[in-house]
Amino acid sequence: MIFPLFVFVAGLLMIVFFSEKLVEATVGTSVGFGISTFLISVIVIGFDPENLGLGAVASYEGVTGIAVGTIIGSAMVAVALALGITALFAPMEFKEVPMQIPLVTVAAVVLFGLLSFDGQLSRFDGIILLLAYCTAVWYLIYLARRGLDVQPTGEAAEAVEEGTNLSQWQSIIMLAGSLVAIIVGSEWIVWASRELMDGFELSDTLFGITIVALLVSIEEVARELPAALKGRPEIAFGNVVGSVLAFFLCNAGVIAIIRPVPISFEVFSFYLPLSLAAVLFVAFLMIQKSIPRWGGMVLVLVYLLFFIRGYLW
Repeated sequence: MIFPLFVFVAGLLMIVFFSEKLVEATVGTSVGFGISTFLISVIVIGFDPENLGLGAVASYEGVTGIAVGTIIGSAMVAVALALGITALFAPMEFKEVPMQIPLVTVAAVVLFGLLSFDGQLSRFDGIILLLAYCTAVWYLIYLARRGLDVQPTGEAAEAVEEGTNLSQWQSIIMLAGSLVAIIVGSEWIVWASRELMDGFELSDTLFGITIVALLVSIEEVARELPAALKGRPEIAFGNVVGSVLAFFLCNAGVIAIIRPVPISFEVFSFYLPLSLAAVLFVAFLMIQKSIPRWGGMVLVLVYLLFFIRGYLW
């Protein structure tokens, strides 16, 4: 089990490192072609290339549990664990929260649930999800034109705020190289995960939706907490909104198009409803214009239930 564990860690480090380079290269390429930094920020709000890359490879290889884990499990890390820990340390207050924004996140999860109601995300379902993602992005741009200040978040925010010293061609080369490295790292993780699941006698759904999702997405805490501590709660919330849209619409759409994804009864009866409950709770708090410390505690407890349930019964 030592060698598969080593390969798993090596693949994880590779996709996390090159995902940061991918975002930097994307920003550099977009700026080089004259696209506004605001539009870049909207497109990549909460976007997690390591999850998308890993989910796509897992889908292609037929390891559906890991593919589903990069959607639901990773979303729960951002929505419940990361935001919950952030609120525990830095309760958040907002001057104004347009009701449409939190409701869009709820609609994304509901759409995902409706399309998976028959026990599978088909390629046609994947197309619908991608169209919904594009519509959601367009809606954010529409709201921005009406005066809503959509803040850049996550890795994109850092890249936009710090700028990039890459030339246009350097950005393109880094973009291509990062994509290749993410695919290779994802292949390593999928292979190692199979060995580890066999060794520990875990199902791919349980392993993918808890352990893999947590390890790949734990940096969500590092994105949200510092922003709130610095008095920028809108960045933490923006990361949550972007993560929900990216995971449940964009990533799920790409994964389903690559290969139809079976949705097990366990996922549909427990993990997905709990995810929807977490998103609804965050939406309720946002409409109230605050995420208090008690709200953070509830979110962390919800994530703990989400994580340990499969290991207990």
